[in-house]
Amino acid sequence: MKKKAIVVGAGIVGLSVARALADKGYNVTVVDKSARAIGASVRNFGMVWPIGQPSGELYQLARKSAEIWKLVCDGTGMWYNQSGSLHVANNDIEWTVLNELYDIFNKEGRPVQLFSKDKIAKHYPYVNQQSLLGGLYSSDELIVDPRIAVAHVSNYLSELMNVQFLWNFPVTEIGEGYIKNSEKVLHADYVFVCSGHEMETLFPAVFNESSITKCKLQMMRFQMPANDTIGTSVCGGLSLLHYGSFKQSSSLPLLKKFAEENYPLHLQHGIHVMVSQHEKGELTVGDSHEYGNIFDPFDRSDINDLIIQYLNQFMYASDWKISESWHGIYPKMTDGSSWFFHSPMSRVYILNGLGGAGMTLSFGLAKKLIDAMD
Repeated sequence: MKKKAIVVGAGIVGLSVARALADKGYNVTVVDKSARAIGASVRNFGMVWPIGQPSGELYQLARKSAEIWKLVCDGTGMWYNQSGSLHVANNDIEWTVLNELYDIFNKEGRPVQLFSKDKIAKHYPYVNQQSLLGGLYSSDELIVDPRIAVAHVSNYLSELMNVQFLWNFPVTEIGEGYIKNSEKVLHADYVFVCSGHEMETLFPAVFNESSITKCKLQMMRFQMPANDTIGTSVCGGLSLLHYGSFKQSSSLPLLKKFAEENYPLHLQHGIHVMVSQHEKGELTVGDSHEYGNIFDPFDRSDINDLIIQYLNQFMYASDWKISESWHGIYPKMTDGSSWFFHSPMSRVYILNGLGGAGMTLSFGLAKKLIDAMD
């Protein structure tokens, strides 16, 4: 008889665990408190972003995740774009950092190229040419539309891997091999809790004792005036201060000092600016980062203004029109770890704390963790 597993949470982390379990032959049921996933998994760029992951295990997990994303997308007919990514330099310090990163990444075998200003102008005309020096292009990265991607993954698991879904199932208690709500008890050999920042309501003591905090981010969607494409996902220089893989650059401290002197408000609000484009031409732009355990529920226009201000420094975006703005909240580790995997009791596991890398790491990480259990 097949072993049974229950996964609590139908965001990308929970769906990735469900896929890994089903792939190992488990009979899997996913439960979620809502009628569909509405948390951080649908409130992001849709970027699968290996270039942001440090070399070694994390980079390889990101590459594995990208492989699985393409497998799922091909299996459901869902749109995705192997768009790659372009980090642009608009001053000498940024250009020095990108050259150093190119040398490092090239030696590691990553698929990167240095693009001149003229090459960027030819292939990516929406990149602002005014102070552009060049850019670092990577072909690893791909884009999905997060607003439809999570639903497509759920359909893929249901139709092709026989995973069962119970929506509108708010879990009130979890014990050894069972979960329950106000009406029903479900039993299984294992329970995996992948409930994002709502872990604090299911396991408050574990949450409080862990090195997990929460992060609120603000993002926007824009419409272009014409049905056109920006060609790749594009990032400004502040993004070089955000991702762990870029810490290998010896000139990064100089860039941080430059940012402190020229963009103090951006750093205060944890702003770095990226733009991705989805199938219908919509552009997702963000984001900010505010850390803590409780947040103001209202979005701040001054933060969005800072994001837009910086966006216009590296993209020709002055005639883009905002169609939507929102915020998301996700859990993040504060001790330098890339995730939190913990068993608070026999046959119960918690996977959490992937930070902003859920779309990038989840599929590869879930496979790694589930494979290791056998």
